[in-house]
Amino acid sequence: MHLPFLHLVIIVLLIPWPFSSVLLCAPVSVLVPGMRLAPGKTLTSDQGSFALDFFTPSNSTENTYVGIWFNDIPLRTIVWVANRDNPITDASSAMLTMTGNSSLMLSENNGHHILWMANTITGSNSSAKLLNNGNLVVLSSDSDMLWQSFENPSDTILAGMPMQATHKTHPPWRIISWKGPKDPSKGRFSVGNDLDTPLQSFIWNGSVPYFRAAVRNGYVSSNVGLQAVSPLMYLTIYMGTNGETYSTFGLSDGSSRIFYKVDYSGKTTIWRWNTSLTDWTLITSWPAYRCNLYGYCGAYGYYDNTQGIPTCKCLAGFDPSNKTEWVGGIFSHGCRRKEELQCGGQDNFLTLPAMKVPDKFVRPWNKSYDDCKVECSRNCSSVAYAYANLSTTYIDGDATRCLMWTGELIDVGKGAIGNENLYLRLAALSRKGQKSIVIKVIPGISASVLLILLLACLVWSCKFKGKHDKKGRPKRLIMGDLRSSDGLGEETHELPFISFEEIVAATNNFSMSNLLGEGGFGKVYKGDEKLLIYEYLPNRSLDTTLPFQF
Repeated sequence: MHLPFLHLVIIVLLIPWPFSSVLLCAPVSVLVPGMRLAPGKTLTSDQGSFALDFFTPSNSTENTYVGIWFNDIPLRTIVWVANRDNPITDASSAMLTMTGNSSLMLSENNGHHILWMANTITGSNSSAKLLNNGNLVVLSSDSDMLWQSFENPSDTILAGMPMQATHKTHPPWRIISWKGPKDPSKGRFSVGNDLDTPLQSFIWNGSVPYFRAAVRNGYVSSNVGLQAVSPLMYLTIYMGTNGETYSTFGLSDGSSRIFYKVDYSGKTTIWRWNTSLTDWTLITSWPAYRCNLYGYCGAYGYYDNTQGIPTCKCLAGFDPSNKTEWVGGIFSHGCRRKEELQCGGQDNFLTLPAMKVPDKFVRPWNKSYDDCKVECSRNCSSVAYAYANLSTTYIDGDATRCLMWTGELIDVGKGAIGNENLYLRLAALSRKGQKSIVIKVIPGISASVLLILLLACLVWSCKFKGKHDKKGRPKRLIMGDLRSSDGLGEETHELPFISFEEIVAATNNFSMSNLLGEGGFGKVYKGDEKLLIYEYLPNRSLDTTLPFQF
C-alpha cells in the first residue's frame, strides 16, 4: 500500500530543479536551492532597508530587469541591476533561483534561456541573501562570501561599498552609467581609480579621461562638497586581505540615506534623502563647469573656480600659445613659457596656493618636504612639485606624499576640491637681463622725478607770489583802461591816481541823475571823466568810506 507512494516521492525528488523549486509568494530574506523568485515576489533585507525584485524602467518598454532599491523610501530608486545588457522579454516565465550547484541564476522560458548568473565557485548548500547595506551576497554553508554585488556594481555606490583602488590581483573596478534615463544597459561613462596610482580617480568616457578628481592628500579625505551637511559622510582607504587597496565612504550616526552615482550624461552626483520634502536632494555634482573637464584649458593652463564665471587662465610665467583662439574661447592649445628654463641654479619656484595639482605625476617615496624640494630643484627636467604629510602611514608604510612633474602640466585647477600648494618652476632673470632692465628704468624714473619737482616749484612760486600780491600790493582806483595798479609807490606809477574829492565832483556828489545801474559789486555812476569804481578798497569796504550805504 505504501510502496507506490514511496516511489512517487522518490520520483518527484529526482525531477530537475526548474520544476521542483518552490515558488515564493511572500517576501523572503534568503534564497536557498530549490527556491525561485518570480516577478512580483520580493527578496528583502532583514531590517527591510533594501529590496530585490523584478522591475520595468518605464511603461514604454516591455523589457524587465532584476534590481535592488531602497525599500524604506517611497520613491523607488534603483541602485543595482543584475541583467543590465540582457533584459527579460518574457516576464511570465522569468525566475531568479539558487541552482543545484549553488549558483544564483536569472532565466526565462522555464530555465532554458539563461540571462545572468553570479560567478561563484561550485559548492553545496549555498544561499543568496540581501544584506541591510544593500549588498546581495552568495554565502557558502560556512557563511563564507562566495560572491557579492558590491564587487560587481552598476552605476551607484552605497555606504560601505568597497571601491577597489588598485588592480594587483583583481581587474580594475568601476561603476558604469546607464545608457539613458530609462535604459539600464551599460552607457559610455564610468568612474574608477587611476590605473597607475590609487591617489586619484577619474570619470571615463569610454577609455578617454573625462574628469579627474583631486589627488588625495590624506588617509581620510576631506568632506569636499559636503560642507553644508558635514559631517554626514566620510571617506576612508584601507588595505584588503587580498593585497588590494580599497576606499569606502561611511555615514555618521543619524544620517539619512546618501548615495553616489554616475549618470548617463557623465556627471557624478551625491544625493541625500530629505525626509521633509520626501525627495532626494542633490548635495554636489562633478564636473560643475565645462572648463572643469579633463585638460580643457590645455598644457600649463588652469581653470579658475574662484571667479563668478569660471574660466581658463595661464599659469604665472606663461602666455596663451594662440592668443586669437584663447580670446575666442578655444583653450586646447594651452599656454607657453615667457622665458625658457635655464637650470644650473638660475631657476626659482613660485608658490601657487589653493590648486588642484596636475595629472601625470611621479611619486618619490619617503621624502620630507625639504627632500622633495631639493630633488625637484636639482632635476632640470622637473617643472613642478607638491607635498603633503599624510595623516597616517597610508597603506604602504609611507606617510609622505611627494609629487613631481617632468612633462607638461595638464588638468590644473584653482579653488577646486582638494586644494593644496603647487610649486611651479620659473626661469630666473639673467644678470644681463637684470642690468638691461635697470638701465632702461633709471632714465625713466629720473625724468619723472625731475618733472614732478619742476611742477612743485612752479606751483609753490605761483602761490607765494599770489600771497605777496594780496598782502603787499593794495588795489587803487585808476582811470584809463580800468586796470588795477600795484602800490609800490605813487610817484613811479605810470597812471595818475584819482582822489576821492575828484570822484565826488565827477559824479555830482553821487547824484541819482548820474546813476547808471548797480550790480553785485556796487553802483555805477556817469561822470565827466572816464571812471569806474569796480573793486572794494583793501581790508575794508567802500560803505565805510562813502557817505551812504550800498
